[in-house]
Amino acid sequence: MFLLQLALLLEPSLWRASLASPTDDNALRAGHGEHGEPGHKDHHHKDSYSTFASEFLESRYLSDEGYPFPTAPPVDPFARIKVSDCGITKGCIRYGKPGCDAETCDYFLSFRRIGTDVEFEMSADTDGWVAVGFSSDKKMGGDDVMGCVHDDNGRVRIHHFYNVGQWAKEIKRNPARDEEGIFENNRVTCRFKRPLHVPREETLVDLHLSWYYLFAWGPAIQGSITRHDIDNPPVSDRMISIYKYEDIFMPAAAYQTFSSPFCLLLIVALTFYLLMGTP
Repeated sequence: MFLLQLALLLEPSLWRASLASPTDDNALRAGHGEHGEPGHKDHHHKDSYSTFASEFLESRYLSDEGYPFPTAPPVDPFARIKVSDCGITKGCIRYGKPGCDAETCDYFLSFRRIGTDVEFEMSADTDGWVAVGFSSDKKMGGDDVMGCVHDDNGRVRIHHFYNVGQWAKEIKRNPARDEEGIFENNRVTCRFKRPLHVPREETLVDLHLSWYYLFAWGPAIQGSITRHDIDNPPVSDRMISIYKYEDIFMPAAAYQTFSSPFCLLLIVALTFYLLMGTP
């Protein structure tokens, strides 16, 4: 017993070492010297890591599921065109079957003023392209054209064209912005804005003036437009003002047959002939 007490008095480091925990022992080995000085380097490293981890976990890169990894922001779906606003807060032109809307008309166009811009919405029953032209007459040639084209990658892009005779030439200067587009249910649909006023240029028109509107759509090959679907694309009966919101319906050719006065007269004559019988 005496010898044990003597040994502890002579070697105090022995009993200190025997009372140290494994953690303290690791900290001692991580110290700067050989004489048991505290491991300040390891303590500083732990504090730095804790600060970094807490900031990282609290950052905007933390996903909804709680994973500390960056995630791509959700993509907003294409907002459907609201035809209930036609003639009220925006102007609309419908071409096709009576009673059709933006998803069932052969061709649909809407426009509304937003500040210094005009927002256009277009849709057509095609897998290629849909376009609107602004013309000083009712004929194709010398017209400013905005088109939405469905490419081979499934995207719908907004293009600017200028009609040179019967040929649409793409123009590099594109006034469109805030572009949206979708190809769904065999329809090309798009939305974009364009300035109301533009510097005077041959290929661009000022939309604050009234124009005849040319409507066209057709197939595309590798993102390039080809000839429109019908030989005589529809044209507005009168000049359209961007300041006047109307809901204009234009019946497609298949629904114009019996609206002609000559056809109505022919129907009356045939009906009379059938009722009276042959002599």
